[in-house]
Parts: sequence; structure tokens; C-alpha cells
Amino acid sequence: MKHTNFDVIVVGGGHAGCDAAHASARVGARTALITLKLDGIGVMSCNPAIGGLGKGHLVREIDALDGVMGRVADKAGIQFRLLNRRKGPAVQGPRAQADRAIYRREMLSEMQTCPGLEVLVGEIVDFLMDGNRVAGVRLADGAEIRANSVVLTTGTFLRGIIHIGDQHYSGGRMGDSAANRLGDRLDDFGLPLGRLKTGTPPRLDGRTIDWKTLDLQPGDEDPVFFSFLSSGLAVRQVSCGVTHTNEKTHEIIRENLSRSAMYGGHIDGVGPRYCPSIEDKVVRFADKSSHQVFLEPEGLDDHTIYPNGISTSLPAEVQEAYVRSIRGLEDVQITQMGYAIEYDYVDPRALDSRLSLRDVPGLFLAGQINGTTGYEEAAAQGLVAGLNAAHHSLGRDAVTFSRSDSYIGVMVDDLTTRGVSEPYRMFTSRAEYRLSLRADNADQRLTPKGIELGLVGKRRAEVFSVKLEALEAGRTLLKSRSVSPKTLNEGGIKVGEDGKMRNLFEVLAFPNVSIEDLGTVEPDLIKVPQDIQTQLGREALYATYIARQAVDAQSLRKDEDRVIPDEFAYEGLDGLSNELKSKLVRVRPANLAQAGRIEGMTPAALALILARLNRERRGKSA
Repeated sequence: MKHTNFDVIVVGGGHAGCDAAHASARVGARTALITLKLDGIGVMSCNPAIGGLGKGHLVREIDALDGVMGRVADKAGIQFRLLNRRKGPAVQGPRAQADRAIYRREMLSEMQTCPGLEVLVGEIVDFLMDGNRVAGVRLADGAEIRANSVVLTTGTFLRGIIHIGDQHYSGGRMGDSAANRLGDRLDDFGLPLGRLKTGTPPRLDGRTIDWKTLDLQPGDEDPVFFSFLSSGLAVRQVSCGVTHTNEKTHEIIRENLSRSAMYGGHIDGVGPRYCPSIEDKVVRFADKSSHQVFLEPEGLDDHTIYPNGISTSLPAEVQEAYVRSIRGLEDVQITQMGYAIEYDYVDPRALDSRLSLRDVPGLFLAGQINGTTGYEEAAAQGLVAGLNAAHHSLGRDAVTFSRSDSYIGVMVDDLTTRGVSEPYRMFTSRAEYRLSLRADNADQRLTPKGIELGLVGKRRAEVFSVKLEALEAGRTLLKSRSVSPKTLNEGGIKVGEDGKMRNLFEVLAFPNVSIEDLGTVEPDLIKVPQDIQTQLGREALYATYIARQAVDAQSLRKDEDRVIPDEFAYEGLDGLSNELKSKLVRVRPANLAQAGRIEGMTPAALALILARLNRERRGKSA
């Protein structure tokens, strides 16, 4: 071990831990990433894919701030698809199948070559304390490592229990030990803990699948990457297979529901509603005679197939029976049984917007320990926690993200204000300002903030500057030329002869009008690079709606500016119900906007809080 003193210690080398450690180091903090084993860094514990609807937006935002998940996924991507391609850009989500081995290798490389970041191997069993403040960690071998901030990213390892049928045993994931001693140590802090569960399907040997009987789903011909720095495919591309469950499959499952770990009463934790097990699907959607199953390759040099859609905790012999009832899988060999895993999480309402525990100074949490599910949600939290842990350690101001500027801000606010009753997953529908929070403009929204914070490296800053200049030149060209309907019609753009003069940016918002079409009216537009043309077209399409949203967003920011002190005395505020007082004391909202999103909050109650804040402000200024 080279050093025993750091500014920031990050515990856990999963998706949250990697982006947390990298972010911390990028802003100048001496950072240690401590993992149980080196080959555990960047492991894709569940499906071999990154992104999707809402999730892809998060990855783009991580990348816009120079985080690692997006560019590693691009290097490992063996199939790229833009989901919701036929819908508007605001709800389109990039997704990629990844080669697990390449992803893990590239992520380890990112960690080992990052200046200011040291990777250590060991098991954390205790915290070093300075009064009530966390001041470092103690390893199982007795070694002590000190730091002003610690970021805990334990995933499903906190007192994790793996379930297959009525069999269960301690484990953080298949093949790895659970973090039981660390879980017991967290009890000493008196944190509000709960239990959640997630599941995974059996893994299949692709050489024993009858591919000839299955439909194949290739990737997009024009792949959309996660990173704004990626320019082309890094590895060979593959197709996924598509099959379906059937009545026989469902009958086998129904007959054995009592033997499922969840339905047999062996699991207390709540599972993810939007990624249900096959048992859940058969029970909840009893009227459906089949469910789609995607057969996803786990790598170019790996015969393992991940059957997305049939997660389970049924006994091994039942898994084998129902899997082999599916078309194309009649003779398949299972290489690893599916299982459910139950684990501890901390109620995220115990955190502030930095993802720091209010009652344990110096301790930050990120990932599934906060009640979320998914690689993307974990990495985004890691970036927030790692950045703020570094700022805390270095004596800098806290960094927060707003619901109006990012999906990261939406997620952090949802977690810390509302808490979770099931594993939290990001969707575009969670964002009030999703028309402006598009995946395509994540860099315009967040890269300037990253540059200001010193989070963004020189290359990205230069690429972003060139893009901004091109966008501004294109906008100027479009907005500086106004034309009549007659001129447009003569140029082949069919519009009504209403006599109204419009600038070309306004015309670009018309259905089925592109910059290429406008080139007949303004030839210089043809010189605009294709990616800039696409971006300008999207801006024009949403311009009117975004202008309206900007008014709402400004109002939100005004409310967010009204900070509510941590010590604000809700108990002594006459007119608030006891239930609301209890919720406000538990959540301790950072501002009026956050208070307004607490379940059961009323305009009258907000007015009472605002009036007290105003009185206290007047009292201080008197």
C-alpha cells in the first residue's frame, strides 16, 4: 500500500464506485478506490447492457461531465440501438449491448490510469471516527486508511442473501461474499435501513440454442453512441435473438409458485416493479399467453447468453423445465441458475442533495445502497457523491443538480425528498422538463458546469467549444434570414400563402422540413456539419415548448433559492399537521421546492414555512 492518507476513500468498485472515484480524482482530491478484488471492478452483475429510456439520458449526462461509463460502454458496445427512434428526441434513449470482458477491462484501465486515483484491494469492516465524523476506514487485515470523506457504494453486498427456491445463503452476488460486518457496523449509526431485492435470469450456453428457429434483432445501421467524444464502432457488432414464453412455460411456473423464493415467503424485500421476475409476470399478467425474451450475447468471445425477461428465484430443476419449454431453447444448457438477492439499503431521505448522510458527517452513499436499481442510476449517483466528497474534503462549496437542468437532479431530488418504496428506476416521465432535458443536448446543459468545476478535461472542453461555435453560427444563419411563403414555395417547401415573413429557424420547426431543404433558400446552410444540422433541427422543433418550460424552470429555481436551514424548527410551527411536521423533520428539505414535493404537502403549509423564513430573515437583518 503506497499511502494511508487520502482526501477521499471510495468503497466498492462497481458502477457507482468507479464514477465516484474518477470524479473525485478529476477535481483534484487524492482518492483511494478500495475493492474486494481487482477483477470485480466494472463487473456487470446483471444484464450485459447500458442505457435505455431515461437510463440512456443519465449516461449522456455522466459523459457530459467527463464521467467514465459512457465512453467505456462505447468501447465495449457490440450492438447499439436508439430506443423510441420513431418518437420525439426528448424520449429517445440510447442503449448498447456490451461485451462484459471488454467493459471490465476498459473500466479497470480507466481507474488505474487516472491521475490522483489509487486502487487498493481489501475488505472494509469498520469506520475510523473523529467524534461523530467519519475519518477513514479499517480493513479486515487491521490496516487503517484515513480520509476526510468516505463514499460507500456497496451495491447488493450489504448483508446480501442469495435465494434459489427454498435454498438461501449469504452472498453479495453469485460467487462473492456479502458485506455482513460492514452492515452490522452501519447499525451503530442508527440509520433508517430497509430490505430490497432484485433478480437475475439463468445464463445459457449459446452453442446449445437452436438459432435457426428464432428471429434475430440486429443493431442500428447508424449507431448512436453514449459519449460525445466517440466517433465510431470499436469492436465487431452482433445480433440478439428473440423468442417468447408460452402456455406450457406459464403452466410450469404456476404449478411451482410455492417453490419460488418470493412466492414461498422466503424473501421480505420489495422487488423492482419495472423489471419483474417471470413469476411476477405470470401472476400479474395472467391474461397474457406469452412474454418476449431477448437472448443477449455476453461477449464476442463468450458463448454465454443472457435471456432478458425471465429473471427468477425458482428451484434449479423448475428453471430447467420452464426454460426448455421455450422455442429455440428445447435442448439448451444452463451455465448458471437464476437467483434473487435480498440486501440492505438506507432510506435515501437520510441524505442531503450531495448524497451525504446528514447525521454522519463525512459519509456519502451512492448506488443501490440508496434504494435504486440499475448501472446507470448507480454511476450517476457515484458522480454526485464523489464530486461532493472531494469538495467536502477540500473545503469547497457543495455541488447540486436541479430538476430543471438534468435527470441527475431529478433522481437525487426524488430520492432525498420522496424516498423509495421499491427499487428506483429512471424514466423520462419522471422529469417535468423532459423536452429540454434531451439526451442529445446533455453536453450543452452540463459540460459548462463541469468545466467551471474543473471536472472536465482539456480534450472534452476543446471538442465542446468547437461544437458550440458551430451551433451558434448555424443559429445565427437561420435566424438572420427571413423569407416569405412565396419564396419558400418557390424553393420547394410547401407552406400556406399567409403573407407572413418568418426566419428560417421558425421554418425549420415545420413538419418534415430539414436544413437540407432550406438549402434551396439559403445555400450556406448546406455547409453546416450534419450533426450540427440535426441538433439545430431538434432545437427548432422544441423551441416554443422549451420557452414555456423555461418560465416554469425559472420559477422552480426561485423557490430553490429559498434555502431552508437544517435547524429549521418545524415542530413549533402552528398550523402544520403532526403528519406533515413528522415528514418535514425526517426529510429536512433543503429548499421550498423540495418541501413542495413531499407527499401530502399543501400550498397553505408551504405558505406557513415561507412566512416563518421571511420573519427569520427580517429578524437577522434588524
